[in-house]
Amino acid sequence: MMNEEATMLALGAIAHRSRLAIFKALAAAGPRGLSAGEISAQLKIVPSSLSFHLKEMTRAALLSARREGTYIYYSAEESVVVGVIDFLAENCLATMRRVE
Repeated sequence: MMNEEATMLALGAIAHRSRLAIFKALAAAGPRGLSAGEISAQLKIVPSSLSFHLKEMTRAALLSARREGTYIYYSAEESVVVGVIDFLAENCLATMRRVE
């Protein structure tokens, strides 16, 4: 179960059009992930902006990175999004249900 701080960090990191597109592309790529160059080409995000977004998403634990030779491959950490959803359902929806 994620705590409130981790949930807010993940929500803040993914609440941007480019970062959401990056996460969707990485989730579709599966465990192999994509290199920064592949993400940049696929989404037409310039490398300097992409680097910033990847750093923010990695800091929020939404992505993992692994080095293969000179390339860094990024993968979506789907378990973090599931944790965010679980946190919201348990802490917000449960409260809404009690109010009704």
